[in-house]
Amino acid sequence: MTLKNRLGKFIVISGPSGVGKGTICNILLSKKENNLSYSISMTTRKKRIYEKNGVDYYFTSRDNFKKRILNNEFLEYNLYNKEYYGTLKTEVLDKINKGINVISELDVNGAKKIKNNFKDCILIYITAPNIEELRRRLIKRGTENKEEIEQRLKIAIYEEKEKINYDYVIMNDNLEIAIGKIQIIIKNFLIDK
Repeated sequence: MTLKNRLGKFIVISGPSGVGKGTICNILLSKKENNLSYSISMTTRKKRIYEKNGVDYYFTSRDNFKKRILNNEFLEYNLYNKEYYGTLKTEVLDKINKGINVISELDVNGAKKIKNNFKDCILIYITAPNIEELRRRLIKRGTENKEEIEQRLKIAIYEEKEKINYDYVIMNDNLEIAIGKIQIIIKNFLIDK
């Protein structure tokens, strides 16, 4: 099958808040051999100071998000930490149909929905050494208050139980080693069968 006729594949990265999913995705996207494009999610949460609309997320109102649900515009969507997050069909399907591989950061519920709907999909779960390391990383990140950090850690405990549903689980206690392992997984996945 030639590259022109080949459909792209879908790579889903999940893991608790603060585990390094964004950093990992950015490094993987920089590797041209992966032919990866990032699927930008839509969310109702407030934009952080350093984030850009249309780059990090599509930031929108709850009303607009709910209208899009009714119009069946999402491949998956969830309520996470009291805010909506969703993967727009156009963000993924247009690219896959052009032979471009898509990488996306999704929570465990969204990842399950994608796995049920895509044949050429792989789920990779990123984990941290322990909950205290996650707490340290979230505090260092400085984007949430104490209450929000505790809420994210409660969600992390639930998410850790769901990692059994993933194709691969990678520990991010050393970024370079974690990237190396994920790169091998992706390279093998992207080889045409």
